[in-house]
Amino acid sequence: QARLVESGGGLVQAGDSLRLSCTPSDRTFRTYKMGWFRQAPGKGREFLAAISWSGTDTVVADSVKGRFTISRVNAQSTVYLQMNRLKPEDTAVYYCAADSRGPLSDPRYDYWGQGTQVTVSS
Repeated sequence: QARLVESGGGLVQAGDSLRLSCTPSDRTFRTYKMGWFRQAPGKGREFLAAISWSGTDTVVADSVKGRFTISRVNAQSTVYLQMNRLKPEDTAVYYCAADSRGPLSDPRYDYWGQGTQVTVSS
């Protein structure tokens, strides 16, 4: 079964940057929209950003707009989340997700990675 594998998380200081990667196990997701979410302790899952299969369309949540950017390299079907000016409140487990339903406005995602921890110290 096709899988999504996140990497790039870690412990950083406030103001630092991190780039998360989401690498599919095969080419299944090459034509899927991809998204990034996060979940902080005791909180629900939060949508962060999504990108169309072609990479030409993106949407970013207002809560992180201006600091987070989503991109993808279709040759490898890898999706990135560039996170700048990190804050302690960005501490969470970050997940990538994929879905075959096209519209970025559609909140449904059928495939999820295992998550990568991001911890931002003050």
